[in-house]
Amino acid sequence: MKNNIYTILALGVVLTLGACKKDFLAQNNPNAVTVENYFKTENDVLLAVNGAYQSLRSSNTMGENSGLFTDERSDDTGRNDNQSNAGEPFQFNDFSLLPSNSYLKAHWLALFNAITRSNVILSNVDRVTFTTPANKINYVAEAKFIRAIMYFELVRKWGPVPLVTKQLQNTDEVTAATFRVPEADVYNQIVADLKDGLNSTLPNFQSTVNIGRTSKAAINAYLGKVYLTMASTLPNNKAENLTNANTYLTAAYNMRAFGNLSEIPYTDVFDVTKKTTCKELIFQIPYKQGDINYSSSIAANNQAKGETINSLKVSTGVGGNVTLDLINEYETADPRKDFSVKYANDATVKDWFITKFRDASALATNNGYGGNDWILMRYADVILMLAEVNMLQGNDALAIQYLDMVRARAGMQLYAIAKNDPAYAAKFPNLKLAILHERRVEFAFEHQRWFDLIRNFTAAELVTYLKAKPQSAFGIAKLANVTTKDRYYPIPFDEVKLDPVKMYQNPGY
Repeated sequence: MKNNIYTILALGVVLTLGACKKDFLAQNNPNAVTVENYFKTENDVLLAVNGAYQSLRSSNTMGENSGLFTDERSDDTGRNDNQSNAGEPFQFNDFSLLPSNSYLKAHWLALFNAITRSNVILSNVDRVTFTTPANKINYVAEAKFIRAIMYFELVRKWGPVPLVTKQLQNTDEVTAATFRVPEADVYNQIVADLKDGLNSTLPNFQSTVNIGRTSKAAINAYLGKVYLTMASTLPNNKAENLTNANTYLTAAYNMRAFGNLSEIPYTDVFDVTKKTTCKELIFQIPYKQGDINYSSSIAANNQAKGETINSLKVSTGVGGNVTLDLINEYETADPRKDFSVKYANDATVKDWFITKFRDASALATNNGYGGNDWILMRYADVILMLAEVNMLQGNDALAIQYLDMVRARAGMQLYAIAKNDPAYAAKFPNLKLAILHERRVEFAFEHQRWFDLIRNFTAAELVTYLKAKPQSAFGIAKLANVTTKDRYYPIPFDEVKLDPVKMYQNPGY
């Protein structure tokens, strides 16, 4: 039986960390099935897991349109039209984010709501008798995986956050759980959840009908990224964290179903006709071409007025804006630039826009119901993380081998040659910056850049790095605004009001 991840479980009681006391406990719907009465069969658990996966699609969690919380925070994209500087979204790129920002609050709530879906499953799965015990183990692994990657989003953006690992039954339990725990505790839970998945019978890769569900390759890759982030974020155990990062990233790499990355054309990664067959893809959120409810909108949303490259849908806006700073970072003749960005000549635009995600086929219709899947993990990411971790461990020779795998696939000069080019050497004078550059141009607009920056720089270093850029290449957002406070987001104002001591605000806000 095909497992449709779009099936949404209507949980009668959803407990989440909300904006005020009444938000903690969703009101009972007399027409809904309560949690206590829902979990009876294996299929009930499967549908609940599908509902947890569905939460990934949201623009307020990790879906294709969640770039406001990542790319627009970075130096890659922003809002550069004349109407941009009046609204709350502009605060992210302008480094003028306020704790009262409603988009920030929506992001926080959506991430915790997704965690709640996983916790409800994990707290009730033992109610069900499984005829196939392995199914129970796998469903638990999937729920924990979703909880882990949601907490990974939270801890990187906010630092210490409330850590909830069970279904909360009443307001007293919610109140007791409303306090920020140290980052190390959150990371330990993320690691534990992911490692549990490796003890399941999940496959190394999912079959075509199950694309969108996690796998052991995805779990290994995420464990590697988590440990790599821990090495740069936590003050203790750096060497051990790097060793673990290398171990799990290598395990993910060794599971690949191809020989060399160069076997997979860069354009294949984003080709909607190859999204179920491209061997570079490790974990993705499926979207259904032509479907009004489950189609992808990113191609149409990014398209600028007067252009037709992304979608058949006619655009009236500026599309997905790209900073001149990113445009200037592409090396000469890098084919990833021509594929990823284009200059719009329309008189009302006259700016660069994103073309990386395309579906201008008739099947997507004139409404722009595209078929792009949203890629959360792919092998170029694993390879460049292996370059990063080996560089940090002092193994530059191996780091360069991994770096060159990605450069060779793109048709660029190998690092040993490129570093002797005066222009390249001036921009990227050391291996760390060379790897960071490669990640930037390889993963542009894939919601990676902000996380790469905060992983590679301390708060003070990040301020120096960003302020060294010319304002003219950044757009109307003001680089002068950035301070060390911007390493983390502010805790939403309504959350701090709940308990200013236990839900204390981040410094600088």
